Amino acid sequence: MKKILIVDDEENIRELYRDELTELGYKVELAEDGLQALEKVESFRPDLVTLDVMMPGMDGIEVLRRIRQKHPAIPVLLLTAFGEFKQDFNTWASEAYIVKSADVRELKETVRRLLGK
Repeated sequence: MKKILIVDDEENIRELYRDELTELGYKVELAEDGLQALEKVESFRPDLVTLDVMMPGMDGIEVLRRIRQKHPAIPVLLLTAFGEFKQDFNTWASEAYIVKSADVRELKETVRRLLGK
């Protein structure tokens, strides 16, 4: 079973994504901030990380940088409510980038594509 770590400071988003991805057959863990995400990357060893860009404290770009340093093979899917981050060259280090939406079809399709399922 493929494992996904969902990192988002908004509880409702974490819960929605967990429910939707669990329904697809993935094992899902949640993290509410960057520090918790880095700890869970080490303990949970996810096959994919979904990562919110805008979080208090350590933002998603910094979390992505730190994941890349230690685990360059883990695919990271960046998520944000703001489309302008597509212009930020730091987001190019992720495998995919989508704008958050209550419609989770793009999320599910992207996760399937990245995990080959």
